[in-house]
Amino acid sequence: MLWYIAKLIVLLPLIGVMVWGSLRLARRLEGRFAASEGPSALRIVETRMLSPTMRLAVIAFHDREILVSTSRQGLVRLAEGPARGAREGGNHGA
Repeated sequence: MLWYIAKLIVLLPLIGVMVWGSLRLARRLEGRFAASEGPSALRIVETRMLSPTMRLAVIAFHDREILVSTSRQGLVRLAEGPARGAREGGNHGA
């Protein structure tokens, strides 16, 4: 019984430090993998959570905006239209 408690006293803090370190490493590396180099033709404009398993997303792609529904079964395109900047004459806040 004493040997079990000694192992627990040593290993429990070690596991805690490993979890903390992996979370810090993941947070640091998250920006490197999410950022892309150069301009991208694809951009996520907005997302909304409808339920824990379903989400709506507006994706901008080649001067079009596409409304998609995402769930565990996959993606479904719901609607498509011109990008907001194209509808407004391309005048972005000027």
